[in-house]
Amino acid sequence: MNVRIGVIRSQKEIEVELDPDSNLDTVKKAITSGLASGEMLWLTDNRGREVGVPAASVAYVELDPSGGGRSIGFGG
Repeated sequence: MNVRIGVIRSQKEIEVELDPDSNLDTVKKAITSGLASGEMLWLTDNRGREVGVPAASVAYVELDPSGGGRSIGFGG
């Protein structure tokens, strides 16, 4: 599952690739809780790295449960 976070006053997005087995509802609740606290939104990627974004800087969050559809090789 991929999570894209838009940051205010920045043209770049933060992209975090979560464990493919992540539960969509659990991820939504964690994001909602982090943003509601007004402090930091913390996510752990599929390699165990923690990514924190100040809640006040989050412009939007986009969830892609399919993992972004990345593939290797030729599509067809």
